[in-house]
Amino acid sequence: MASLMILDPMIRGGAIALFLLWVAILWRDHRDVLSARVAIAMNLAIIAYLVSDLLKLEGPARLPFELFDALSVMVPAFFWLFVRLWFDDQQRIGWRSWLLVAAFGVLPLVQIVLLAMMETFSFEIWVLVRIGMFAFAVAGMWIAWRGRAHDLIEARRRFRAALVCAIGGFILLVTFIEMFDGHGTASDPGRSVTLVAILIATFIVSIGLYRFRLAELFAAPGPVPKRVEPPATPSPLAQRLHAVMAEARAYRAEGFSITILAAQLGEPEYRVRRAINGEMGFRNFTAFLNSFRLDEIRAALADPAQREVPILTIAIDAGFGSLGPFNRAFRDAEGMTPSAYRAGRLADSGIG
Repeated sequence: MASLMILDPMIRGGAIALFLLWVAILWRDHRDVLSARVAIAMNLAIIAYLVSDLLKLEGPARLPFELFDALSVMVPAFFWLFVRLWFDDQQRIGWRSWLLVAAFGVLPLVQIVLLAMMETFSFEIWVLVRIGMFAFAVAGMWIAWRGRAHDLIEARRRFRAALVCAIGGFILLVTFIEMFDGHGTASDPGRSVTLVAILIATFIVSIGLYRFRLAELFAAPGPVPKRVEPPATPSPLAQRLHAVMAEARAYRAEGFSITILAAQLGEPEYRVRRAINGEMGFRNFTAFLNSFRLDEIRAALADPAQREVPILTIAIDAGFGSLGPFNRAFRDAEGMTPSAYRAGRLADSGIG
């Protein structure tokens, strides 16, 4: 027991220092990138969790410090946003996602108000918060794992599993312990397990700190090119890649993947990844496919002969599986809806 009391603040203090270092590096090198800013928020929430348990005050004197607890429960929500932005190279998060996170963040604040004004602890809110934490953590882990095959940044691909295990696993473990060990006040066995989890998670993330110094890991995704051209001095593999995609239109095939593309080219998958990322500048295989799809769709929408063809038909023919992903990709590339784009291009050609 005495050794646990000594180790607890030492481990938490060391973890806080390392997470602050990660925050400092992200702020210094990548503060203009949305995914990095969300990562900073996630790390500050983790620090709030580590700090909150060191504050042993009881009764009314503790109420001001309940804000640390309120921030700490936001770790899974920020984790969910972070993996969507960073791993999938999303440039923005829709308002519905922000609203969901904001609504979740209100719950612990309501709990604090109830404790301060009425000295009432709401078990219902506590359960909702824990369910939300589990849901956000599992969703984030699934997104990170699901998209690993499409990631063209080798360092980031290798770090996916480590981050899922470190941050996602830490969130699930701590939430599980708090749910079944006294409303967040862990017993000695629970505290011991938590300390081990903190050590492991901090160690894994600390290793990743050195990789985050590479600018390309958090580079802001650029706009989708209007037309995909081969590199100025393309390698033979890059030339074959462009021919398969632009001329043979391989991107139209349902379930087309980088594994299938590599098999068609008769090349190892790592070489295909390296060519798409290093020579053609794409960070994500989905973005690579969509660039060719959008090029075909732009031409179809501007073609007077196809003015009566439904936009959904054009999108599906080009390889998009449904309307939602197509609309998001088109808006990101053009800043307007496909209908507005078609109307503008046909008007420019003199067809009203």
